[in-house]
Amino acid sequence: MTSPSNASALAPEILKTWLQEHQNLMVIDVRSAAEFDSLHIRGSYNVPLPLLSEHTDELAARLSSRVILVCQSGVRAEQARQRMASVGLDAAHVLTGGVPAFAAAGGEVVKGKDRWDLERQVRLAAGSLVILGLAGGRLLSPKVRMLSGAIGAGLTFSATTNTCAMGKALAAMPWNKAAEEPTRESAILRLPVQQPHKDAAA
Repeated sequence: MTSPSNASALAPEILKTWLQEHQNLMVIDVRSAAEFDSLHIRGSYNVPLPLLSEHTDELAARLSSRVILVCQSGVRAEQARQRMASVGLDAAHVLTGGVPAFAAAGGEVVKGKDRWDLERQVRLAAGSLVILGLAGGRLLSPKVRMLSGAIGAGLTFSATTNTCAMGKALAAMPWNKAAEEPTRESAILRLPVQQPHKDAAA
C-alpha cells in the first residue's frame, strides 16, 4: 500500500482547524458512494476514485491548491493525489487515517447507515479464500491449495501496482451500491470552481 508523502500528509487535528479558518477549502472523498453515505466529513464532496481517475483533468481544472483528499485509511486518497499531480495539481493534501481518524479526533461528520468499508471487505474476502484453499487442499484435493497461492499472488501484484482488482469487484456488488451513484455530471460538474491560490491552505 502507498502511504502519503510527508509533504502531502495532513493530520485530522490540522484539518479541523483548517475547516474553521479557511472558507475556500474543498474536501474530496474518494471512497465509494455507499461508504460515503455511511460516514463522511460534513461539507465534503464524494468523487469515487474510479470516477476521479476517469475525469482527472476535468476535476483538476475546477480545483485550486486548497484541496484535501480523504478515504477510509489514506491509501485511495494517496492514489487520487498522485493522479491529480500527474495533471499539474500537485499541492493537494491527504488526510492521515482517513475519515474514521477525523471522526475520532472530534471532527464534524455525518453518519448514515452502518456498512463495512471496502478495505475491510477486501481483507475478509482474501482471508476467507486463503483459509478455504488451505482447508480444501487438506480435505478435498491438494490442487485446491492453488487458490491460496493465487490470492497471495494477487495481493503481491496489488501492492506492487498499487491497485486492487478485488476491491473493484467488491465495489460492484449490490450491497456496495448507493441509491444514487455519483456521475461526471452530479459529482464533478456540480463542484464549485475554486479560485487559484499561490499558497496552500497552511
